[in-house]
Amino acid sequence: MKKLLAYPLTCIYYLFFGLSLLVFHPIQWICFNVFGYQAHKKSVDYLNFCLTRCLHILGIRFSFKTPKNLPKNVPVILVANHQSMNDIPPIIWFMRRFHVKFVSKKELGKGIPSVSYNLRHGGSVLIDRKDPKQAVEKIKEMAAYIETHNRGVVIFPEGTRSRDGSPKPFQKRGLATLIEASPNAYIFPITINNSWKTLEYGKFPMGIGAHIKFRVHQPLKVSDFETKALIELVETTVKKDIIVG
Repeated sequence: MKKLLAYPLTCIYYLFFGLSLLVFHPIQWICFNVFGYQAHKKSVDYLNFCLTRCLHILGIRFSFKTPKNLPKNVPVILVANHQSMNDIPPIIWFMRRFHVKFVSKKELGKGIPSVSYNLRHGGSVLIDRKDPKQAVEKIKEMAAYIETHNRGVVIFPEGTRSRDGSPKPFQKRGLATLIEASPNAYIFPITINNSWKTLEYGKFPMGIGAHIKFRVHQPLKVSDFETKALIELVETTVKKDIIVG
């Protein structure tokens, strides 16, 4: 019965999801080309507010817990496990005060209204996962960017999403590059639970009724740790609260 109900709800969801992408694409273009960075950022924030709220059509709820008194006006590296593309809009919206950008695969930089435009023009970097040298250089560019502007970058070190919530080993090279090139940064470990359930049947129909939970752990100052020890601590912190099944 639940899966049968998911079919019409998924159709409605995709309608509003697609409309959000199409409506905000020209809004982003105007904001970026006419009014500049701050206006463009606002347009991206509200796009992701809409994309997050579209998931309510599927009966999906969100909890987003953060520690009190997170540091301000510092470069930030947000490190999270990855369960679905639905991890991304809530992080952008709920952590918007940190101007979060992404280290994304280059394939996402074209063909997706609003999303591809933001990745190309909003401060994110697009890496070629088949070209490690290019990827490292792009990640160094991102590190310099967040250091200069005191902004945030999200990285999913698992490299690909988990299909059942089970965490995958961290691929450490990209995270190590960010850490070593961002000595003034703070790391925010983030644990995500239940996002994978939005795709438990695949992309059609989508899963319904999930409660997606985000927990931002206590920040870690990069300069207080040696790189290898810091990555191990972050990986342990992220994974210890993951609930499988």
